[in-house]
Amino acid sequence: MDISKGLPAIQSHRDLHIWITENQKMVPVPEGAYGNFFEEHCYVVLHVPQSPTATQGASSDLHYWVGKEAGAEAQGAAATFVQRLQEERGALTVLHREAQAHESDCFRSYFRPGIIYRKGGLPSDLKHVETNMFNIQRLLHIRGRKHVSATEVELSWNSFNKGDIFLLDLGKMMIQWNGPKTSISEKARGLALTYSLRDRERGGRAQIGVVDDEVKAPDLMQIMESVLGRRVGSLHAATPNKDISQLQKANIRLYHVYEKGKDLVVLELATPPLTQDLLQEEDFYILDQGGFKIYVWQGRMSSLQERKAAFSRAAGFIQAKGYPTYTNVEVVNDGAESAAFKQLFQIWSEKRSRNRQLGRVDKPTHVKRDVVKLHSQPELAAQLRMVDDGSGKVEERAGHHGREQSAPTTRLFHVQGSDSYSTKTVEGCNGDQREMARVAVTVISKKNEETVLEGQEPPHFWEALGGRAPYPSNKRLPEEVPSIQPRLFECSSQMGCLVLAEVVFFSQEDLGPYDVMLLDTWQEIFLWLGGATGAWKEAVAWGQEYLKAHPAGRSLATPIVLVKQGHEPPTFTGWFFTWDPYKWTPDLSHKEVVEGSPGTALPISEIRAEVNSFRLSRWPGNGRAGAMSLQALKGSQDSSGNELMRGPKLGGTSSFLSSTSTSINGALPREQLMHQAAEDLPEGVDPARREFYLSDSDFQDIFGKSKEEFYSMATWRQRQEKKQLGFF
Repeated sequence: MDISKGLPAIQSHRDLHIWITENQKMVPVPEGAYGNFFEEHCYVVLHVPQSPTATQGASSDLHYWVGKEAGAEAQGAAATFVQRLQEERGALTVLHREAQAHESDCFRSYFRPGIIYRKGGLPSDLKHVETNMFNIQRLLHIRGRKHVSATEVELSWNSFNKGDIFLLDLGKMMIQWNGPKTSISEKARGLALTYSLRDRERGGRAQIGVVDDEVKAPDLMQIMESVLGRRVGSLHAATPNKDISQLQKANIRLYHVYEKGKDLVVLELATPPLTQDLLQEEDFYILDQGGFKIYVWQGRMSSLQERKAAFSRAAGFIQAKGYPTYTNVEVVNDGAESAAFKQLFQIWSEKRSRNRQLGRVDKPTHVKRDVVKLHSQPELAAQLRMVDDGSGKVEERAGHHGREQSAPTTRLFHVQGSDSYSTKTVEGCNGDQREMARVAVTVISKKNEETVLEGQEPPHFWEALGGRAPYPSNKRLPEEVPSIQPRLFECSSQMGCLVLAEVVFFSQEDLGPYDVMLLDTWQEIFLWLGGATGAWKEAVAWGQEYLKAHPAGRSLATPIVLVKQGHEPPTFTGWFFTWDPYKWTPDLSHKEVVEGSPGTALPISEIRAEVNSFRLSRWPGNGRAGAMSLQALKGSQDSSGNELMRGPKLGGTSSFLSSTSTSINGALPREQLMHQAAEDLPEGVDPARREFYLSDSDFQDIFGKSKEEFYSMATWRQRQEKKQLGFF
């Protein structure tokens, strides 16, 4: 749309809206293309919370994304559009400035299983997304941990390295090449993205091959060499990741920004621990998080001129500090702060923010809860920290370790692993819990350790906890329910330091078998261990490091809870909007998926013939051979490929995974597909994707949407609809 005209209407049923610059205009991006970003353009992304659990008046997120090759005109058009959109949305909007390949975790969390960076610009005549385009040759460089990205690179062996994943996309054939130094989790996430591209851009009608070992994959290597030529020399090492550690993020400074005459003054105000009362409603502040991220806080009484200058003041601060131009900027308004901003302060009161505006004094509010609601409202169990229905018992272990300021300290760690959907009373702890606790103790304490049984606690046990006191052992629940916004992070280590990647707007889909995830509810730290990870000892150490490095000065006595995949208690699952207790029921393993799937693969000779006859297009602007057809623009926000990440290990070293439709010519009648057992389906039909064999008209009639719309939904939503309609 032309920015000189009215702003677009925001469709209330959607939570994500994206616009792209085109000839100094902003035009909406089709939903099917979400997650694709052309580097010569700027984008505006608006996220409006739609979750039923979202609090009334919850803030929206407005992102201004700049491609690395975007010109001044595109940037100006997007900036003007953002300013007008912000004015329309009001103060309950958090502004973000994003740069290509350096996006915030919030931005990356919208696009699962990954972001695709496209070469060049979007042709002006491309008004919609073309599907089922097979006249393509391109090479994608895939990297990242929890937040994966794929960048279009030159079709050459020179683009490859030992530590990353590369996808050679040939239209009817997609070959994922795994570097010899890549981890099992990286391979699984790369495969999820590959499947997403196959489903979205080819309608599921393409074969997927995986190369784990070149020697054991001669057929796939023949195809790759027919496109890339013979490789000369050895592969080079991957470029090291420059992830910011928690210690670096803990280095925060608060600055007061104000005008004095014609000069702009930036005055350092405070270092950690920061308190909320430092922020005055009539003023303007910059919070510098170690040069990693710049926050701009605008008081509710700050001037309109100051608000319009927020980004420019942040840019001036970044330049004065010598930080990279791609440094992330987040602008928050008084009363609409993000969870990430609020947790940089030692204490943050929501009532204080509201009452300050109304001139009120805080009064304690007590809310009584009925225990019978725990199963119907699992979020209560999480908020009230109840491991079951209130009648169970909890075994506790405590020990002295280390010294801080010459005084002995006591830390309490709680190991949980109960069945969150069991209706029976949980009596004591089980063998898994005891084993996990023993592992935790070996990391926490290098000295003496002692096992204490409930009811047989020695006096020094209670002394270490500050004296004996009642603890939850009946159906009466705590009366006060705190207002907390939990945060979920993926844990990893770089050069011996903890590195976290936040997953914003998280769900159960974000928990993978190879993950160690940290859920911070402020009162407790949960460390969730995927079934295929063995990082128990590392998890405990990471939990401790997280608390020590937290910029808000967190209490080191905060309980750290280890949770094993498949044994999540209500205190953990209640923080998720929905929880499927059968999600991880064993079915098709990752190894089985990689080694083959139903259907008939195209012969190698046929694929090579198509490759040899393919007329290579040109890279935009540099005349090098190879590139994708821009008509193949498609998104990759969610993926049925997430279902691949279930097995304990990635199996075969090479394989062909055929299209689910290669052995079926034309559509099948709905009667042959609905409510049928797997063994009763027509020959060649993949039971896991039986809905795909419907005609387009039957699919629209049954599901109420097109196949393209259906496969762009989150995996759990696809599964839910298929169950309801008899296709599961």
